[in-house]
Amino acid sequence: MSGPLRPERGPSDVAALDPSLLDDVRGRIGSRDVDDAALGAALTASGRVLGSDALRDLTRAARAELTGAGPLQPLLELPEVTDVLVNGPRDVWVDRGHGVERVDVDLGTPGAVRALAVRLAALAGQRLDDAAPVCDGRLPDGTRLHAVVEPIVPSGAAVSLRVLRQSTLTLDALVALRAVPAGWETLLHGLIARRANVLVSGGTGTGKTTLLAALLGLALHDERLVVVEEARELAPAHPHVVALVTRRANVEGAGAVGLTELVRAALRMRPDRIVVGECRGAEVREVLLAMNTGHDGGLATLHANAVEHVPARLEALAALAGMPRDAVAAQAVAAVDVVLHVRRERGRRFVAALGVVDRADDGFRVRAAARWDGQAAQACVADATAWEQVLARWGS
Repeated sequence: MSGPLRPERGPSDVAALDPSLLDDVRGRIGSRDVDDAALGAALTASGRVLGSDALRDLTRAARAELTGAGPLQPLLELPEVTDVLVNGPRDVWVDRGHGVERVDVDLGTPGAVRALAVRLAALAGQRLDDAAPVCDGRLPDGTRLHAVVEPIVPSGAAVSLRVLRQSTLTLDALVALRAVPAGWETLLHGLIARRANVLVSGGTGTGKTTLLAALLGLALHDERLVVVEEARELAPAHPHVVALVTRRANVEGAGAVGLTELVRAALRMRPDRIVVGECRGAEVREVLLAMNTGHDGGLATLHANAVEHVPARLEALAALAGMPRDAVAAQAVAAVDVVLHVRRERGRRFVAALGVVDRADDGFRVRAAARWDGQAAQACVADATAWEQVLARWGS
């Protein structure tokens, strides 16, 4: 690595915004929606901005301070950045898909880092102080925020930001990028055309949402897709998508609407397909029940380290909803047709396995029918019987 990454537009842009000028802008804008036009008008009305270049730079800086991540905003806007991590004033890192790399950014003092974390928490509608030193929220642009302050960390604050970018790649594009094994296009088309219930599993940042969006783009255009997510990430190339997004509780702890409630609501919205961006809690019960009550063609993603680990993950999540193991097994075997497992390795994201669900002595299992290492010309058959069953039912 040649040295710390230097963003084209860095914290100096934000530092140029004098605190008194920022207070003036806040007073002029009030509670109105903050857009570039309103910010530019407020800056011009202050009488302290001369020249179009200065106005453009200060408008960007004001927007970052008022509605964005302040000095971290330029990093969030860098292409391919998925995470921005702050461990201290001069200890900032980003992940652009190839592991974390240090960034040449100076945030000032530990107190300044804490103040930034507190402001970001407020933007997310959360509280962050000595009494509530941990915050988990979402910024107005959808960026996920996790922050901790003293005494949880030695000084200042530690901030983790996850950038959510809507996935728009098609299946053909994924094949061209060698994210999907060559020759699987017909099979994946068959899974969607014949309304298979599909789980996409994988670790964090492996491309689950990207693959899910590409699969949804294969659905017939006269189908109504109801998509349930924690934050809007899915943007399939489809004309009829209804997006439902969760809402966190406010600082008083009221007003929360979770995934479980949204999945139940989706059942009453005349869906042709119910899609859950990520199963991560008790809502997995509602998803399995939906797939078992006539709502076929459903899709969802799930965190798992391997295709064989999907049963354990489903059991753990279903336990949060009070489902016993035998009930989970019965529902999963009847509901889930295919599991597509994705991995990230050497900076590449690809479909690593296709599995099928069936009964086992101690409940249920997911058998890998085919595997791929992302390098070979084609995927290899891992279980001939299972692979032939998949092709017979879902292939051409």
